[in-house]
Amino acid sequence: MTDRLLEGGRRRWRPAGLAAVGALLLAPIVVGVAVWLAIGRDGGAGNAHALPGGVPAGPARSPTDPVLPEEPSAAVRLDGVDAYSVSLRRPPRAGLVFDLDSGEVLWRRSPLRILPIASLTKIMTALVVTERTRPGDPVRIAPEALRYSGSGVGVLPKGRRVRLETLMNGLLIVSGNDAAIALAAHVSGSERRFVGAMNRRARALGLRCTHFASSHGLEAANRSCTADLAAMTRLAMERPRIARIARRRQGIFKFPIRGGKLYLTGHNPLQRIGYPGAVGLKTGYTNEAGRCFVGVARRRGRTLGVVLLDSFDPARQAPKLLDLGFRFG
Repeated sequence: MTDRLLEGGRRRWRPAGLAAVGALLLAPIVVGVAVWLAIGRDGGAGNAHALPGGVPAGPARSPTDPVLPEEPSAAVRLDGVDAYSVSLRRPPRAGLVFDLDSGEVLWRRSPLRILPIASLTKIMTALVVTERTRPGDPVRIAPEALRYSGSGVGVLPKGRRVRLETLMNGLLIVSGNDAAIALAAHVSGSERRFVGAMNRRARALGLRCTHFASSHGLEAANRSCTADLAAMTRLAMERPRIARIARRRQGIFKFPIRGGKLYLTGHNPLQRIGYPGAVGLKTGYTNEAGRCFVGVARRRGRTLGVVLLDSFDPARQAPKLLDLGFRFG
């Protein structure tokens, strides 16, 4: 409203003018209170947050955990229909065939069944190690790395320093439990703390079936399902350091032992039989888990993976399932 001029040329505000000014002054305060209340309702539960798709991110990040860039979900798509069916004389307890690029599932058997996974555990071990280290980092072989059981590199020199990437080859090519312990101690100071980092990483990725009790997988408490293992495989094969090692059936490396060389030969059944396009990834076996296998093959620009848990014969079942995937998928 227009103000009237009074004596001496001074202006006097009418009551309506005062109300308008008051409203202008109070508006930012009202908006601020509204925003504060909204935040209090939607984000006031401590530091909890959710990943895309509503998956809780789990406990707060450890101070030793690296800040990683956001990445698209690696989860495979279980909402579709299988591209083919197959009759297996003695089928695995759980299995999956999937496209690594799209996440499409081509064949499944009990994809969410939680089972022991033996040394398939080392896929997550490799992921965590590569996210926190460089290939040339020197790793001192701690005494606990020599107190292992099961498969191992077997000649780790106590107290000596070895190249980290050589241990990574020992981890993935020969499934070295000693290499897993040495890497865990190097990255986190102890295997217990490293296993905590593995479980936090699994929760952050939305892997609902997965829990780790060690960096190597000997304990039956290392458990997952084929859907989660497929997601881990998709991530692992995107990491050049892991993919390079996974392609190797064998390798020779400089090593601080007598003779100066370390010879490694792997167990991947696809590579052993010369399966066309085989490029990875990991075997596993314990009495509780049975024979477990994650295989990856690439043909004509397409990359497929197969996951088998407690398989009667991965060397027969994996090629058959992949062949059908490449044909009908």
